[in-house]
Amino acid sequence: MTREQLEEIAKTKEPDLTAANLDAAVRTIAGSARSMGLNVEGL
Repeated sequence: MTREQLEEIAKTKEPDLTAANLDAAVRTIAGSARSMGLNVEGL
């Protein structure tokens, strides 16, 4: 996954996340993606 894809997901999930800003939300989504076995690029 690229950072752009992660940002798109973070913006979609924003109401459900407790992250303080977009960067924190992206890192949260990236962590979830990694735990599911996806490759994360650009972080």
